Amino acid sequence: WCLLLLRRQKKTASHAVTELENTKDCSQAGKPLLCPSHPTEELQLFCEQCDQPVCRDCVLGRHRQHPCDFTGNVIHRHGDTLRELLKSSQQHMDTLEDVLSQVDEMGSAVRSRAEAVATEICLFARGYVKAIEEHRDRLLKQLEYLKVQKENLLHLQKAQLQQLLLDMRTGVEFTEHLLMSGSDVEILVTKGMVSSRLTKLNSIAYSTHPSVDDRIQFSPHERAGQCCGYEVFGAILNKVVDPARCTLHGEDLHSARQNQLSSFTLLCKDTTGERMGRGGEAVWVTITHKDKRDCAVKPTVCDNGDGTYCISYNPEEPGLYAVCVCVKGQHVQGSPFTLLVKHKFREHQGVFHCCTFCSSGGQKAARCACGGTMPGGYRGCGHGHKGHPGCHHWSCCGQVKESSECLCGPPSDTSQRSLLRTVAL
Repeated sequence: WCLLLLRRQKKTASHAVTELENTKDCSQAGKPLLCPSHPTEELQLFCEQCDQPVCRDCVLGRHRQHPCDFTGNVIHRHGDTLRELLKSSQQHMDTLEDVLSQVDEMGSAVRSRAEAVATEICLFARGYVKAIEEHRDRLLKQLEYLKVQKENLLHLQKAQLQQLLLDMRTGVEFTEHLLMSGSDVEILVTKGMVSSRLTKLNSIAYSTHPSVDDRIQFSPHERAGQCCGYEVFGAILNKVVDPARCTLHGEDLHSARQNQLSSFTLLCKDTTGERMGRGGEAVWVTITHKDKRDCAVKPTVCDNGDGTYCISYNPEEPGLYAVCVCVKGQHVQGSPFTLLVKHKFREHQGVFHCCTFCSSGGQKAARCACGGTMPGGYRGCGHGHKGHPGCHHWSCCGQVKESSECLCGPPSDTSQRSLLRTVAL
């Protein structure tokens, strides 16, 4: 294949090819190398342009215009080049041998590390399985305890109800027998005792529903803490929300502002008064205007997932509202309640100043809502007057807190002109 390529190229088409082994044999034998193109001539010259040894006939012929020199004169330069390449190749060989050695070592390290990690995985898996099995046994034990507890409560309730039923049946049978078979005198004699007995039995309070329910759930995604050093999941949920124990909290529970987003929080608790700790309850909220039946606020209920619910609302009309908060169709603690929605925040129409004299530029007709006056015919306040001794206040309503709400309503034309003049000046 290489020979075919050499024949196809113009520069090397006429070159003769010698076997490397034959060249080696000739070199070892010390025989001179003959020109392939001129078999009788020895290769004693070197063509720099063609980078090959040539004979004298070649120099006179095809290499006439090429720079040529005797092989003895150029061998040192080309030999040095070969030696540099040889040195570089030897360095690469050393590097390759080192890399191959590192590759082998890394292969051994990978196999060793893989075996160690496999051991760790097996240990982890065995420990994890053991933790899961212990957590399973703990859950089953907890479930058995919960079942026995509920059954005991039901048995106790059943025994109490059966005794009450027996007492009532005995009292009823005795009373019916007395009324049917007893004489008038016997009825009148025993009437007090029988009435007292039946009245006492009728006054005994008892629950018309089972004392416990069958609500026992398993949540596989619930975090269950640590077991044998591993974090495990899965918990038994037996808490039941008690609307009567649920509470409402927040600053915006009983008062709010018109066109201002407000909110309060519902905290759900179970029958023992403990926080539920999870969401998912059916929460129903209504906010209705007491004077305008067709005016209602649509609240937004956000389940926080931890037993609390954020209830936000934005009332558009001021006035009194009736708020109902129910869980599972029952009112929570404090529901229903009244919500007062005030008018939107009133901005001050005046200026927050130290005195009317300064803010008006000394105008005598300028007034101030604080009611202070100055001597000399000034109708407004000055520094240190009675009621506002040097204290900054609003000229429109006299309040001393700069971030407060304006207390005055729409000002009259006269006061508005004087106050506006004060503001302008």
